[in-house]
Amino acid sequence: MIRAAGCVLWRRAPGGDGVELAVIHRPKHGDWSLPKGKLEPGEDSRHAAVREVLEETGMTCTLGAPLPTARYKAGGRLKEVVYWAAEATGGAFVRNKEVDELLWLPPAAARARLSYDQDKELVTAFLATRPAH
Repeated sequence: MIRAAGCVLWRRAPGGDGVELAVIHRPKHGDWSLPKGKLEPGEDSRHAAVREVLEETGMTCTLGAPLPTARYKAGGRLKEVVYWAAEATGGAFVRNKEVDELLWLPPAAARARLSYDQDKELVTAFLATRPAH
């Protein structure tokens, strides 16, 4: 099994009303997804989630509530991705070999932009962890 970790990365909207979520474009796959990646040998899921967010988005973050684990087939193998809500705490996006674009979008727009149903479901789960504003 392929083990991976990722985040629904969020920040307060610049206008102070609500939140924005980070969605990334991966040119290799031609898709829009949430930041995630494979665990390195001996690495725990929490560390991998923070590392992958930094590598793919340039953002530091603080992990919050755990979100549902996604399980699906990837290249004929079962892949399990453990997710957390994560608040962006700093940094700046720089294009890299894995990610060529990052968008900060309101949750409904993020859900519409994401390529995969399991990512859209994670946005819904994330919203359920947030108190109403």
